[in-house]
Amino acid sequence: MNLLPDFRTQRPGTLAEAVSALSADGARALAGGTDLLPNLRRGLGEPSTLVDLSAVGDLAGVALLPDGSLRIGAGTSLEAIAEHAAIRAGWPVVASAAALVAGPTHRVAATLGGNLCQDTRCVFYNQSEWWRSGNGYCLKHKGDKCHVVVKSDRCYATYHGDVAPALMVQGARAEIQGPSGQRVIPLCQLFQEDGAKRLTLAAGELLSAVLIPCADGWRADYVKVRIRDAIDFPLAGIAVALKREGDRIAGLRLAITGTNSAPLMVPTDALVGASWNAAAAETLVQAVRKTSNVLLTTVAVVKYRRRVLLAMTRKAVDALWAQA
Repeated sequence: MNLLPDFRTQRPGTLAEAVSALSADGARALAGGTDLLPNLRRGLGEPSTLVDLSAVGDLAGVALLPDGSLRIGAGTSLEAIAEHAAIRAGWPVVASAAALVAGPTHRVAATLGGNLCQDTRCVFYNQSEWWRSGNGYCLKHKGDKCHVVVKSDRCYATYHGDVAPALMVQGARAEIQGPSGQRVIPLCQLFQEDGAKRLTLAAGELLSAVLIPCADGWRADYVKVRIRDAIDFPLAGIAVALKREGDRIAGLRLAITGTNSAPLMVPTDALVGASWNAAAAETLVQAVRKTSNVLLTTVAVVKYRRRVLLAMTRKAVDALWAQA
């Protein structure tokens, strides 16, 4: 493991100061540090400045809004989200997804914003400096080609976050602060399908909060497969939200993680209004198959990850359909 690179730190006390600090070249945001600092120790990045956001009080906390929606500050710890009574009662899939991240000590430090904005991962990237240099580096860092898809002009490192898909199927929006003020976008638009350029944040922008509408009859679940249940990232994961009216699907949302360079929503409009049966299940499974792009970015083989993703899809919706 390498020593940390040289950098200076800033600890702003307000959102405005944080935006100003992050606008400088080479500045990186630091919250819990559970993702960023291990990467820096491996030589993955050389920021000139780390902007410590822990003193920005406006970034932490959970608030129920008058319209029944929920606001979770980006600086709120995953432990706090997993244990918050209002979240567990109204949006239990968000609490359960947060509880599935890493181990208890990680969740005490890790923040919602850091988890959502975490780096993408790949077996050719998350290695020691001597290993990466011996293999000519890669497109994501210092190199000029992707070792996963050799003739590619983009990086195929994979996004492995748990909380993002759970929030996406709940219709969450991202509140972003930047030099031009505040903007709010659907959470899915925070990400883009490029392992090296995974976020749509501009210079100086930071995720300040996530806004979740009232669940309003939706039932949701998040399931994943990983090597070690205690701490590992998902090899594949899905979040599903379902609204049932009698024998009809009144609403269906599904998001995947661990398979692509971003967490992605799967098209489900064709199933709304239909009944959940074998034909509908096959239609949904095929939609997941077409949306996912499982490649050799983890230690688990591609065939297993693809098959388990499709199997989880049918099983998760079966369970929600029965519950509803």
